[in-house]
Amino acid sequence: MKKVILDFPKQFKIGLDAAKHIPISTIQYPISNIIVCGMGGSAWPAELLRDWLNLSFPFYVNKTYVLPPQTNKKSLVIISSYSGNTEETLSCYEEAKKRGLNIVGLTTDGKLKELCQKDKKSLVLIPKDVPAPRLGCGYTFASLAKILSNVGLIEDKSKEIMAMAKNLKPAQKENDGKKLAKKIAKKIPIVYTTDRLKVLAYIWKIKFNETGKIPAFSNHFPELNHNELNGYLKTNKNLLVIILKDNEEHPKIIERMEITARLIGSKNISVTTISLAGKSLLEKIFNSVLLADWASYYLAIFRGIDPIPVEMVEGLKRKMIRMF
Repeated sequence: MKKVILDFPKQFKIGLDAAKHIPISTIQYPISNIIVCGMGGSAWPAELLRDWLNLSFPFYVNKTYVLPPQTNKKSLVIISSYSGNTEETLSCYEEAKKRGLNIVGLTTDGKLKELCQKDKKSLVLIPKDVPAPRLGCGYTFASLAKILSNVGLIEDKSKEIMAMAKNLKPAQKENDGKKLAKKIAKKIPIVYTTDRLKVLAYIWKIKFNETGKIPAFSNHFPELNHNELNGYLKTNKNLLVIILKDNEEHPKIIERMEITARLIGSKNISVTTISLAGKSLLEKIFNSVLLADWASYYLAIFRGIDPIPVEMVEGLKRKMIRMF
């Protein structure tokens, strides 16, 4: 896993190249909205892309068995499953096919690849060289950006993405991640950031869950100040609050972060504020993702746990009645 984190910046060029052949003749225009169907690490890259671009057209990330009510005949449905075998996502593929909708598959292999090829649907194939979907987000993120530009919904963002990838220095984040993992120790992390970047806090939560194998939670400002803050009325030394701060955020949000940190700290609860580092918002986002990867990786190592397997998730899948 360590080598995968160090090689992470290489994923973006490969992801862009994987989707360069889209669109093809099977896509009907005009497109009214985008529906990305996926779960876990196959879905949150779409949420990052949506929030980075601040899109002016409807863009929905769908994480269930059925297409959302916003789906219509002019929707472009992107079916994203790293393994190609995700039950919920394949269910959406079947519904989209029955309704005669525009479909693009995004996968490494599996049933989704088989169905797209059999049904002559647009297909983006990304490498199957990382041990888990959560570690391949560069492939998915870049491929989605390329799909959107090739179908004419956004300007081509390839140069911006590649400039960001060039500036990422995973090795320089390793020691910071190791230090953060030591701070977490036996604590439960709660990750906070802004409403604009709330998916980033959620990604940190996922990394701690899947790689670190610990419970973790996330929320965002300013909403958390109106409810969740009350949960810190009494001291709970088992918690560690991590605040991801973009120094270019609205001044009132920065003020809320600083006051919140002091209030929680006054209850003898550990608080760590991390300023997002980078020349652009995109760079800040993926520097933060890298830090989360290192922190969760070393958390597992320090606890003597293999960071790769997700035994509880796989156990649940085995108990489910298979649809496909």
